[in-house]
Amino acid sequence: MAAPTLQQPSFLLANLRNDSTTKPLLHRCQDLVKVIDDYPAKELHGIFPWLVETVFGSLDGILGGWNLRLLQARSHEYNIALEFLSPSGPMMKLVYKLQAEEYKYEIPVNYLPGPVKACIQQGVLPECPLFHNKLQFPLSGLLTLNLALNPFEFFMFNFAYCLITPKPPPQQQGSSTDSAYFVLVDMYLKYFLPSEGSVPPSPFSDSRGSVTAPSPRSTSVSFSGYGVHSPSLLKHHIFHQPSVNADPAAQEIWRSETLLQMFVEVWLHHYSLEMYQKLQSPQVKLALLQYRLSMSSMPSQPFTPPGSGTLNTYQEPFSPTEEHVLVVRLLVKNLHAFSNSLKPDQLTSSPPTHSHTHTHASPLEEFKRVVVQRFVQQKLYLFLQHCFGHWPLDASFRAVLETWLSYIQPWRYTGEKINPQADQNRTVPEKWEFFVQENLLMYTKLFQVLLNRTVRTDLVNAKNALMVFRVSKVFAQPNLADMIQKGEQLFLEPEHVLHHRQPRGYLTPNQGGSFLSSRQRVVTDMVFRVKSHVYALEGQDCQYKQMFGNELRGAVMKLIQIIAQARQTAKRISDHSNEVAASNSFLSWFGMGSSDLNNTFSGAEPEESGECLKKTHEFLDRALEHLCQIFKLNQGQLTQLISTLGSCQDEGNCKQLPDCIQGENGLLLTDLGRKQIISGQRRFDIQYQGDPELQPIRSYESALLVRLLYRVSSLINHRFGAHMDAVCSRPDFPGRLCRHFLSDGDSAPRLNQSPLSRRWSERPKRPRLSLRRLASFRTLMVLLLIYGLGAILSFSPVSSSIIILTGGFLYGLVLTLLQDKLKTH
Repeated sequence: MAAPTLQQPSFLLANLRNDSTTKPLLHRCQDLVKVIDDYPAKELHGIFPWLVETVFGSLDGILGGWNLRLLQARSHEYNIALEFLSPSGPMMKLVYKLQAEEYKYEIPVNYLPGPVKACIQQGVLPECPLFHNKLQFPLSGLLTLNLALNPFEFFMFNFAYCLITPKPPPQQQGSSTDSAYFVLVDMYLKYFLPSEGSVPPSPFSDSRGSVTAPSPRSTSVSFSGYGVHSPSLLKHHIFHQPSVNADPAAQEIWRSETLLQMFVEVWLHHYSLEMYQKLQSPQVKLALLQYRLSMSSMPSQPFTPPGSGTLNTYQEPFSPTEEHVLVVRLLVKNLHAFSNSLKPDQLTSSPPTHSHTHTHASPLEEFKRVVVQRFVQQKLYLFLQHCFGHWPLDASFRAVLETWLSYIQPWRYTGEKINPQADQNRTVPEKWEFFVQENLLMYTKLFQVLLNRTVRTDLVNAKNALMVFRVSKVFAQPNLADMIQKGEQLFLEPEHVLHHRQPRGYLTPNQGGSFLSSRQRVVTDMVFRVKSHVYALEGQDCQYKQMFGNELRGAVMKLIQIIAQARQTAKRISDHSNEVAASNSFLSWFGMGSSDLNNTFSGAEPEESGECLKKTHEFLDRALEHLCQIFKLNQGQLTQLISTLGSCQDEGNCKQLPDCIQGENGLLLTDLGRKQIISGQRRFDIQYQGDPELQPIRSYESALLVRLLYRVSSLINHRFGAHMDAVCSRPDFPGRLCRHFLSDGDSAPRLNQSPLSRRWSERPKRPRLSLRRLASFRTLMVLLLIYGLGAILSFSPVSSSIIILTGGFLYGLVLTLLQDKLKTH
């Protein structure tokens, strides 16, 4: 292997860069495998940053790399990328090889999540211990700060950041859950957060026989929580065991923690500006003061006035995509499976019992016990709260909803095989009561936010109705509502239970204060557990609104009314669709059905078809049943309310317009009118009000004939328009007959028109010839039958045409005479 070492890293990097533009991916990966195996870490150190950028793309999104988020299974490069980037593949082998030599790689602070970046630029140590002792202070000041990460951290940061960089438009449509990136996330989570066994050890080690851990951290920081200095909260440290060589798992567990912290920080640690300002409470500022950096004492640092970072340094817009949310849900599901695989003798949520049983627990088992509450709870709560409040009111919200439902149902990820039929009425086991208490806001506060969102949603849409059904079904599980109600009662216990002077660090579950400190006797109190959870996420000045209180009960009754209105609307639309379908039967082809183009509702959605409306009715019916179970509503009163509402709608609401006021240019919707439309209680009678000749081409028309006949009629109208005006302006019978054939077919007055259609209708109407009816398949079928009948009776096509024209003329003549007689009477 002496020969390869003679080549300088610069030449190696130049050759790899040249190959990346000329060779296919398979050959490039084969060459990289040889390079990783043959070259020492000193030379691989120079190509590692370039290789990571080549694979994942640049942090600014300019370079797309291998486009893992667009790489689908049908691509021939899909398996190549998965094999190269797998947790035990060549790329990870390179990471471990460099990790053993303690190399560092820099990441600009500007690419960190908004709250972390703002925190650093204000001179405050970030909450997450992952960023501690890694800041590099340049001479140019705070604006060019960098983080020095070890190879594993650098690789995982770029991998996680790949999800939130702008994605180019896909050339081929495909599901984001089938992409190479999604599959790799699942592989990494299962490998480093295993449900069975332990994390496989690194194949490389340093001269001391142990894998190099991350940059040194204070014992009091590791596992002590985010942002608050809490000494000795954990007796046996995951990273700092008394004898490292005695427990090899202690050397490797840092990779699992690093992976999870990177995913959580990059994917979840994004707040909107208003949320960031909300978190800057006096309690938070007081806690963060304990970690003030020495930046202010540095002579090179420019002066920054206090509090300037709140508005000036935090400018990150937060709008996660559906793909982003789906990956977060994958993270939640894997974390539940990882946490639920805790051994039975270690699985205990009661702190007193735990203090006796966790003494001999392995680092991995301890990590399983605290991983969800300590690492994920707070940031996921803020992430979901933001999504609930800012996501568009459409069916794409299903991804956010399922992520939330996955988190609040950890019992679904225990590895047990459950019969789907038995799962419908499955009681939530009592052992999950502690989880519900320690995540009370996840159930109650987010349910209230969802309730406010649902009343503004069109529940006639089957997809929206399905979401209401899904939530009601989850909360209607036996025992769950009782657990939530008990948690609320614990929170409402007298305030003297808490130590008023207790630092907020001991009140934060994600800091370990509620279940890690064996020295705090107050931790054993369930009241303290619930209060600490609520105060940690909402602040000690929060105004808690009970899920089973009178105020929310009234909001639920309002939702029930909206659901009942949506059911009535869906039934009415379904009945109307059936009537239209019956009237436009096969007989309508022979001229016995309606021929008005405006009878077709051009704004109808696919979700408003008959089958979808049946599903809507079924989903809403089941949702009503579940809401009655959850809030213990009186079934008789509910039935009376729905029947009264239905009768009121039948009496006239369905035929009334939404609430409007008369404006300068026509009707303007009021706020009440908008709510009536959203809830499906009332609708406008939508009709086409423009030029009949320019209506959208219908499904029962020939597009070619519509365009051709429009050109022919336009040419005739342009050529003979003056003659038509002269003839139609005559007051005698020939003038009236010409007006019958040449007048605008859409001349009927319309009471409610939009400003644009009103402007068109006020234009002077001139006589014109319209041939569009000849493009209808029904008309063509009738003409074909007439010509066929003429051929049977030995009439030539010319004779049949004369007969048709004569019949049409006589039909118009009779109608004109009848109109004259009606006018005289």
